[in-house]
Amino acid sequence: MKIGARTFKTGLAVVMALLLARLLNLPSPVFAGTSAALAVQPSIYRSYLTLLEQIQGNIIGAILAIAFALTLGNDVLVIGLAAIILIVIHIQLKIDTSIPLSLSTLIVLMETPSTDFFPFSLLRFLTIMLGVLAAFIVNVSFYPPKYEKRLYTMISDITNDILKWIRVSSQKAADQQKLKETIEAIKDRLIKLDQFYLFFKEERSLSKKKQYNKLRKLVLYRQMIHTANSALKILKMHNRYDYFLQKLPKETVRQLQEKINHLIGNHEHLLLRYIEQAVQNHRLEMQEYENIRNDMLLIYKTLQGTETTAEKEPQLLQYIAAIMEYNEQLEHLEILISSAETFHKNESELRE
Repeated sequence: MKIGARTFKTGLAVVMALLLARLLNLPSPVFAGTSAALAVQPSIYRSYLTLLEQIQGNIIGAILAIAFALTLGNDVLVIGLAAIILIVIHIQLKIDTSIPLSLSTLIVLMETPSTDFFPFSLLRFLTIMLGVLAAFIVNVSFYPPKYEKRLYTMISDITNDILKWIRVSSQKAADQQKLKETIEAIKDRLIKLDQFYLFFKEERSLSKKKQYNKLRKLVLYRQMIHTANSALKILKMHNRYDYFLQKLPKETVRQLQEKINHLIGNHEHLLLRYIEQAVQNHRLEMQEYENIRNDMLLIYKTLQGTETTAEKEPQLLQYIAAIMEYNEQLEHLEILISSAETFHKNESELRE
């Protein structure tokens, strides 16, 4: 079993919070450990936002706890009423992610004995905030997430799996049930990929130059994801219209397969170009995309209205459109990667 970085950091944050609470002789160190466990986030930027929200939320919780405890007492019904008001305030201020910890603060403070209420409340509030601070320090200092590398790896792995299955299904060698299960699994992976893209997007750079470079990468990675989704659409078409495709003329099937194979090869090549493991002639590739677009239109016009496709013309149109969309997405990716290569080349020349 593999232990993830976030799992490890959560455990480390709990340990640090408990040790600091004991070192400072704070009462009930368990509150520091609990708040630390709740405050660990998947990215540094989210950890920073969480720190700010938790500070705001805990201050609100502390103020409400003191106000209700001093005016209405600490009966369970009073605590419940205070909790409802706390939740409403958090939702109105759009800091609802800090509700669990703020509720803990409110309940802990209101359950404090009436004697020496203020000293105990202050110490317990500081104990909880110590846990939040410990979580932030751990998240920033230990194993800061490198979402860009993981993002590209995920894009590459998912894309290669899609392209592999397109080849297999084109050769009529795919088990249809297994293919259907694979498509559903890839959809789930693409959802997770979007989450990683968001994590990378949320990361902040200190210098304007790095921020500008990151914006270029964000556009590129988003296009890679769009292109992978277009390839997945081709795979879905193979699964959905398998019977229809078998009814097409053999020469037409050969032509379509030739175009798809060419696009698949270009897709693989573009991913390798991005990590500087391949080179390509930009003008030649752009001309090929234009040729494929014209050839697909010609194939559709040739088949349109024939006996073979008379009843299945909507399916033919969707299949042709999916291939042309894939072609368009690859063309756009080609332009972006070529632009990035030119930018880095000019930047290197300026340094020299």
